[in-house]
Amino acid sequence: MKPAPFDYARPRDLSSALALLGSNAGAKVMAGGQSLGPMLNLRLAQPEQIVDITAIDELKLAEINGDELVLGACITHADIEDGRVPDVTRGAMRGVAANIAYRAVRNRGTLGGSLSHADPSADWVSVLTALGARVALCSPAGTRQVALSDFIVGALQSCLQAGELVATIHIPKRPATAQWGYVKTCRKTGEFAHGQCAVLIDPDAGSARIVIGALDAAPILIAEPAELFGGRVGADYKTRFDSRVADRLLSDAGVTDAVHRHIHLTVLKRALQEAA
Repeated sequence: MKPAPFDYARPRDLSSALALLGSNAGAKVMAGGQSLGPMLNLRLAQPEQIVDITAIDELKLAEINGDELVLGACITHADIEDGRVPDVTRGAMRGVAANIAYRAVRNRGTLGGSLSHADPSADWVSVLTALGARVALCSPAGTRQVALSDFIVGALQSCLQAGELVATIHIPKRPATAQWGYVKTCRKTGEFAHGQCAVLIDPDAGSARIVIGALDAAPILIAEPAELFGGRVGADYKTRFDSRVADRLLSDAGVTDAVHRHIHLTVLKRALQEAA
């Protein structure tokens, strides 16, 4: 099957792209096209117009601003994997990027495109939520910033409004004492994960951000992570982990199938072991 007919535009600046999106409710943004391309071919998406944003230099920004890294939406997975952009995560993002699908996908796929697609099995959705990232959303009306944990509202659903696009991603510096773990399980390389967990734990600060992805809904950011460790996050968190509490939290979040909960619990344990 081939795509339905559509108009194509490749603006050179952000204001032109936003003007196109604002004037055509049937327009769709394309960056790397790794998700949109197959959807077009299967006619799951039939936009009136494709707005290709890959010629916009503003969306290829990569700089450290204070205690955060600011990356434009058109930064590719390979840019991160190869170290062509600065790193404030002490290698966490580079390791994640290197294990996304295949090199051909990483060469074309973009950070902003992955987040906009909002697939709960996508690596960046869970990873950047665990890292406490924010996204800047631009429209003709202006710019707003949203925490990534609020940006993804469901499976393949974000809070993007008509005429908006993801412009930049803001990633906080990883504290020197914070420990990182990210584990996913796939049937074979390149497939979407069916179990996924990212953890950022700082025993010195007694804090943790734990995200469980690859669900049929938005990833779960555990609101009270200390519950998993008997009420506190300390240096011995690995040995204090209570899988029964984790199983209950997953069940309360809607993961009712026991086999699925077992997969997610196993991935969670491995992510904690990797962090420790």
